[in-house]
Amino acid sequence: MRWTSRGRSRHVEDRRAETRRRFPFGLPGGGGRVGRASVRAPRLGLGGLLVLLLFAVCFREQFVQVLSSLPKANVSAPPVGAPAPLETSAAEEELVQFVSFVLDDLQETWARLLPGYESARLVLFRDAVRSACGFAESAMGPFYCPLDQKVYIDLVFYEELHRRFGAPGDFAQAYVLAHEIGHHVQNLLGTAGEVRRAQQANPRLANELSVRQELQADCLAGVWGHSTARRDILERGDVEEGLAAAAAIGDDRLQRRSQGRVVPDAFTHGSSRQRVTWFRRGLESGDPEACDTFSAGGA
Repeated sequence: MRWTSRGRSRHVEDRRAETRRRFPFGLPGGGGRVGRASVRAPRLGLGGLLVLLLFAVCFREQFVQVLSSLPKANVSAPPVGAPAPLETSAAEEELVQFVSFVLDDLQETWARLLPGYESARLVLFRDAVRSACGFAESAMGPFYCPLDQKVYIDLVFYEELHRRFGAPGDFAQAYVLAHEIGHHVQNLLGTAGEVRRAQQANPRLANELSVRQELQADCLAGVWGHSTARRDILERGDVEEGLAAAAAIGDDRLQRRSQGRVVPDAFTHGSSRQRVTWFRRGLESGDPEACDTFSAGGA
């Protein structure tokens, strides 16, 4: 991508100095084990933990909503002192500048496309974070919390996106953030609330509705991508990077990696083919109206 640092976005909230040492005995009240921290409440059992682990891979904002809906334990957080000085590197700070540029460009684009658009905030954290939707660990990947209208990301995820998921490149990184801002757009439009109510009314359709919501967020990310192409921000190979990222996090590919088989009925985000299709639709059309995944037969 052709980008120029504008400095740190005023919509970035940096909590990287608040490391996991603030939760030395596990995450208090409502936190769950997703890789490294122990479960404090409720007790799920090994089988339940394994099921939750399958969902804690990438773009699992619904997972946060599940955690926040679980009963809270009566556990007090350990005393918290002043955070340690932030230890960072030149490369990490350049990444902060990059995500600031992408965040501001995304929100400027949506302010033009969506009258009355309200900006989201981006929270940078390390290891674990407290959100209005509950506690989360970096192993869950980036997520959007509709209760506080914030996107949360541990920047180490971008290394994982490259190393584990085989999706390198700055436009792949931008796609991640664009997808989460897509969820913010859905929240502002009321789509997210409609999906939650429909899922509660008909639990059998919960997964299908989740898939359609995620595919729409992919398409909305593509709408922003279309805008960057028109403004000559994209470079050769950027579109391919974004499509590769969308394919890398398809439910079929993730299931095959984690359990050796594909179970379509358990999809929550869509197959690699579906994610690429809808991201491409947004890229080519540049029109949010083209992102109606809920009316599309078979998604």
